[in-house]
Amino acid sequence: MRFIDVHCHIHREEFKEDLDEVIVRAKRNGVIAIITSSISIAGFYRALNIIEKYKGYVYLSAGLDPKIVDLKTAYKMMDLCIEYSDKIIAIGEVGLDYWWIKEHSLRERQREIFVKWINLSKKLDLPLVIHSRSAGKYAIEILIKNSADRVLMHAFDGKPVYAKRGVANGYFFSIPTSICRSRQKQKLAKALPLENILLETDSPVLSPIKDARNEPANIIYAARKIAEIKKIDLNQLSQITLKNTKTLFNI
Repeated sequence: MRFIDVHCHIHREEFKEDLDEVIVRAKRNGVIAIITSSISIAGFYRALNIIEKYKGYVYLSAGLDPKIVDLKTAYKMMDLCIEYSDKIIAIGEVGLDYWWIKEHSLRERQREIFVKWINLSKKLDLPLVIHSRSAGKYAIEILIKNSADRVLMHAFDGKPVYAKRGVANGYFFSIPTSICRSRQKQKLAKALPLENILLETDSPVLSPIKDARNEPANIIYAARKIAEIKKIDLNQLSQITLKNTKTLFNI
């Protein structure tokens, strides 16, 4: 069995002391590639070092934490994506976060920045990785309105009915390892077609074990739970999700 962790943050400080061991464990559990997602300027430079160290195994997706609604910072991060476009395989995570951002004017700014990221992904011909905490319905509406077509909804926390709108537009959804303990993620996996499902850990968070540090080796837990929900063989799930991942990211 082979798996790709399409969304995590292994360049973060939580992995500073034992990243080599984390990579070894991932490989032992059948993880053949990892996409680490940078969502800050400082994180971007750390992630560049990581993908060079583990070249051909760890890949980079670059965006900006949606909670950062400063246009100057957003423009600087976009400029970095353009400058290092040969180093990144996706734009993201970017999007909306209505869990933390409550003020109307800040949500407006968030949406404005989101549209700029969508346009940049088109300019660079790169897929989009979307964060949409407590804003799944609205994120999908904006994506459709702005003709985004290569989209991954990461750790989608919205209702299946909204996810199906994304499916109708060809969007993919990455199911995190927290599906082992999340009824919402289990319902989402049940509702989604296999052809639209990818696997993620979102390490170091969303562990299958509450409050434990997550890591890419744990992707097997998400795979097993989805296979159980879909009533298919684990090997079959491995093949389908691998094909879906290669279709979206071209790796």
